Parts: sequence; structure tokens; C-alpha cells
Amino acid sequence: GHALDKLYATVESRRGADPTTSWTAKLLSKGVEKVSQKVGEEAVEVVIEAVKGEKEGIVKESADLLYHLTVLWAATGVKPEDVYAELARREGTSGIAEKQSRTS
Repeated sequence: GHALDKLYATVESRRGADPTTSWTAKLLSKGVEKVSQKVGEEAVEVVIEAVKGEKEGIVKESADLLYHLTVLWAATGVKPEDVYAELARREGTSGIAEKQSRTS
């Protein structure tokens, strides 16, 4: 399977685990607001590394961002296949046309 599928399965397996021994369980126990805040922080860190031109930093921070995004999906009931389906729906559509098709 896809690396994100494996990561998602690991995140789901930590749900309800001891928050003192599992960072994922701790994050999930703090709720969507905290997880969302972490996603935002990690996104900013990716941007900072990109502006600095630090490829290794971009890779590491991207992994952090994808992990936290996966936790956010788990916290909100979104599954990786939901995102894959949306990406597939957009395939072959120009980015400009896709943006114009959104109502907001």
C-alpha cells in the first residue's frame, strides 16, 4: 500500500492508546483544534525550509506535515481514500478551471 495508507493505519491504531507513551494518542486526545494548530505550524516550517532552499529540511518538515495531516484526517473522520478520490476527480482538469469550479 501507499506510505500514507500505512501511516494512517498506524495513527488509527494509536487511538485510545496511553497519551503518556504515544504522541499520536496525546494529539488525538487534545482534539481537532490542537491537531489543526500543529498542521499549521508544520506547514509554516515547510515554507521556511523552502524559502531557505534547504532540500533536506523540506523533506523532513514535509514528513512532519504529512504525519500531522494524517492525524487531522483521523481526528475528523477523513480517510486517505477520500483524498485520493478527490485528487482523481481533479485529474485532467486544469488548476485554473478547477479553482473556478469551486463556489468558495
